[in-house]
Amino acid sequence: MTLRVDWRASASMIGTVLKYLALALVIPVVVAIRYGESTLPFLVTAAVAVAIGLALERLETDPDIEVREGFLVVAITWLAVSLVGAIPYLIAGWGTVSTLANPINALFESMSGFTTTGATVMGEISTEQHSHALLMWRQESQWLGGMGIVVLAVAILPKLSVGGAQLMDAEAPGPGIEKLTPRIAETARALWKAYAGITILEMLLLYGLHLAGMAPEMTLFNAVAHGFTTMATGGFSPEARSIEAFAAVVQWAIIPFMMAAGTNFALFWHVLNGEYREPFGDPEFRFYVGLLGALSAIGAGLLFVDGGLASATTAAAATHYAGVGSDVIAHTFPIAGDVEAALRHATFQVVSIVTTTGYASMDFNAWSGPAQYVIVIAMFVGGSAGSTGGAIKIVRWLIIAKSIRRELFTTVHPEAVRPIRLAGRPLDDRAIRGIYVFTLLYFVLFLLGTLVLAVDAAFGGTELSTLEAMTACAATLGNIGPGLAGVGPMNHYLGFDPASKLTMIGLMWIGRLEILPVLVLLSRSYWRS
Repeated sequence: MTLRVDWRASASMIGTVLKYLALALVIPVVVAIRYGESTLPFLVTAAVAVAIGLALERLETDPDIEVREGFLVVAITWLAVSLVGAIPYLIAGWGTVSTLANPINALFESMSGFTTTGATVMGEISTEQHSHALLMWRQESQWLGGMGIVVLAVAILPKLSVGGAQLMDAEAPGPGIEKLTPRIAETARALWKAYAGITILEMLLLYGLHLAGMAPEMTLFNAVAHGFTTMATGGFSPEARSIEAFAAVVQWAIIPFMMAAGTNFALFWHVLNGEYREPFGDPEFRFYVGLLGALSAIGAGLLFVDGGLASATTAAAATHYAGVGSDVIAHTFPIAGDVEAALRHATFQVVSIVTTTGYASMDFNAWSGPAQYVIVIAMFVGGSAGSTGGAIKIVRWLIIAKSIRRELFTTVHPEAVRPIRLAGRPLDDRAIRGIYVFTLLYFVLFLLGTLVLAVDAAFGGTELSTLEAMTACAATLGNIGPGLAGVGPMNHYLGFDPASKLTMIGLMWIGRLEILPVLVLLSRSYWRS
């Protein structure tokens, strides 16, 4: 049987994306010059990206992208970009005691960035340990990966707009992305304009709080850095203790932007075109806001009643997992009876985890068991379809809930015909079946990933609790970042064995691409039938 996938055309498209990735390295180069730091890691990476890109482009001068090639381009592009994106970490760590000198650690950090996961192996995060430029590259990589590298390429490169529909369908997060304009390239540009516009608005707001004297720590560097990773639902921060390092007003200011990042960006396009009622008529958006409100209220109630923790020390949890978080300082959080603090921390953490941003306003490792269960539930929710959020996605849960309701109704009335509708439109059984398949695959991968982490820890002699294995797997597959206990929000993933890190790298890659575009490449029928 002949090969049915035009791999040369796919490789050519991947080369085009890699070639233009070099332009993104201008920002860390400018930051390096501003702070008098070395530009070598970024100049070398730019040269490598251009060289590999040009070489791959030569394989096919006029590539034609169909559905099969679209899957291959998207899956391999994300892997290739993460490999190239690891080069600055390797060069910066070369010849030093930095953990990033290890190739697996460098790839982990890069994959975590581009997939907007936010899990880190950098250990101590500060501008004393790492350059401003490297930290900014870390932030920028999440912003590039948020709306989608291939979606960006379709928006700005005429060469990729020909097969743009296939590429965007394969990459776009959620069951599908709405075609907002007659041309798919215009749709991609509309999404990226909304994404970039809200990012800039957040940067200006955060720096405005600094200029007003309300947030002294929110310098221009921090404002830009957190603007990049909020809208990407990435969660990387140049501050070791994430958003806890900033004033309460900053935490309140970031919450609506995290909510916006978890919203279907098509709704922003409608609002900008004068259709102001569109979000309120969207069932997914209403379900999303209602779920955020319900989980936040439950969390706030638990924190208000007993502080969720009373007088808790995070150091014990941080050192439980060998090699992780031993430098974390013990903290006490007096929340019980404080309405504002309970509401702020609960809302911030629920929105952060549901949208898979992964920021932390405090160490929720110190929360009580019931309050932590709220966090665990939030890990499996996800943002809206067409947003930058990861995990299972709100729309899938909404359709599953509707299908359960229909099943209960037809059990009582077996002769009834009751289609499942979304926004007034009936869904065909194929779409519903696809949602169930995805959700089942998600939980199967979660269980298998947890098993691999647990077995590897056992054979490697590493102490790893069931909670740590489960939440580490959920956090990487769902592109969330922090888990609980040794992989909590103030800790890191450095203590895992190499095999576990490679497993989580794979989970981040598969999770960001929503499983099927990667798994389909492993089927024989994809290549030959």
